[in-house]
Amino acid sequence: MIPRHQKVIFSVLLAASLVMAVVLWQLRDRAHQRLIAGEDSAPTNAPLVAPAEQATLLVANDADNTLLAQTHSLPLPADPGARARAILGKLLDLYSTPDSSHPAPGGGNAVSQVYLLPALGEKDPLHPDAELAVVNLTGAFVSSHPSGLETETLTVLSICGTLHANFPRVTQVRFLVDGIERHTLAGHADLTRTYLATEAVPTAEGAHQ
Repeated sequence: MIPRHQKVIFSVLLAASLVMAVVLWQLRDRAHQRLIAGEDSAPTNAPLVAPAEQATLLVANDADNTLLAQTHSLPLPADPGARARAILGKLLDLYSTPDSSHPAPGGGNAVSQVYLLPALGEKDPLHPDAELAVVNLTGAFVSSHPSGLETETLTVLSICGTLHANFPRVTQVRFLVDGIERHTLAGHADLTRTYLATEAVPTAEGAHQ
């Protein structure tokens, strides 16, 4: 025989368990309803798309070792560093096409970041806001770039000239590879020096796209 007091305790515990189960079920149902209501009322935000703007690219041509100024329309973010990276990405996309005038694999992904900093050295009174652009290239791009003094120099100068054409305050350009200094691009063009952006001068005006 089960003592009476144990039967009472068992009955109380059973009743308490049933009450707790009902309460938990109600709480779960309310939470579910609030979640559905929140999803229905939450506004749907359209993804932000940068507006298309005109950018000037200094495109290298291996046939005559020149830089051709071309105007392209492309979406550009507001942040200066991201903007510079997008513009250089378009330039390097042109180099990765099958009919490129300056073949170089990698495309837009060849540039990891672009940093815009105050220019090195004493300030020029005529250009007190002069900036230094630090272009961080990927190791994959550098390792696959065609070797040769002329082709490497054209790549470097086209990057420098494109930056200056779109950011007139950029007067100096430095290069990193995967965040560190590298001696050359592919064995010839010096990446340890600071380039003057004005060294890259377009030789002609190209098409508008």
